[in-house]
Amino acid sequence: MLLVNNPGDWSALYAPLEHAAWHGWTFTDWIFPFFVFISGISMSFSLARRGRASDRGAVLLRTWRRGATIIAIGLLLNLFPYFHVDTVRIPGVLQRLGLITILAAPIALWCGWRAQLAWFAGLLIVYGLVQTLVAVPDAQGIWHRGSLQPGEDVGAWLDRALLGGHLWVRSKTWDPEGLLGTLPAVASQIAGLLAGRWLALRGRDPAEKATWFMVAGLLCLWIAQVLDAWTLPINKNLWTPAYVFLCTGWGALVFGVFYWLLDAAPLPRMRDAMGRRLRPLVVFGMNALFLFALSGLVARLLGLIHMAEGVTLKAWLYAPLRALPVDPRLASLLFAAGFVAVFYGIAWAMWRRGWIVKV
Repeated sequence: MLLVNNPGDWSALYAPLEHAAWHGWTFTDWIFPFFVFISGISMSFSLARRGRASDRGAVLLRTWRRGATIIAIGLLLNLFPYFHVDTVRIPGVLQRLGLITILAAPIALWCGWRAQLAWFAGLLIVYGLVQTLVAVPDAQGIWHRGSLQPGEDVGAWLDRALLGGHLWVRSKTWDPEGLLGTLPAVASQIAGLLAGRWLALRGRDPAEKATWFMVAGLLCLWIAQVLDAWTLPINKNLWTPAYVFLCTGWGALVFGVFYWLLDAAPLPRMRDAMGRRLRPLVVFGMNALFLFALSGLVARLLGLIHMAEGVTLKAWLYAPLRALPVDPRLASLLFAAGFVAVFYGIAWAMWRRGWIVKV
């Protein structure tokens, strides 16, 4: 997310580093649901350790406080630096993460795997039926049933009705992190819960677990293609069921590969070598939410601080790269890579000192 959110020039991007314009997907469309998926795996482990029958209520309240704190951080980032409360965008990435944490916590604490699977299916079915069968007016007052064009679906109508004036500034009539899309996003989190339960099973060989992650991933990808062809198409902005299965499938495949390399590979020397080579991912992962929030703050400051009349700090830093005799897209990517490198330095320093910012 640090890479794709901080190019040198938003008009000079390689296609995989842009979100799909509407239907379809790119590499960039993996990132948010991958984080949701791995958050579900983490929630499965953390709440299983603390969620004994006697203290589930206390654990739930702590988890809800964490979710509310994440939402508050997201709102503060949207308010910064002018704090225009009357026009601030209320939805956002962190807001969605916090909300699905709040909604998924009771399911993680009180539901077995069968009930979690039922919640997963139920949320996707309800979302699909609502989007397909409910007629709503668009921003011009024209009624639509089953339309998935920008601003014409049920989610867009709901966001305008409840959050009018507080939506994504580039769209105004809909929001990619809107309220209705939270339902299938919770399903993505539940997919992570189920993956975490499989990962925690005792008596199973790690190689078997890794294999079944990959099998499950391929099955989810097949289901995604079926849903894309027969029902609601793959769409990140709407977080359609096909998109849930697509990203769950890829998430399971990628996780299965890393799990095999780090835990299930037959040679201990190979596992140790991969652990050393992949340590940068651990370094970033130890403070992922903190680094994401800080990156958003820094990106805003780069556009606010001026080095000269009409020259922002970002433009000043990017100027040497822009002047290189290379494809503008490469220069833009180099700036983003430099941004990531700086944040890796911050992450590494925190990791070396054992500093973990917990929410």
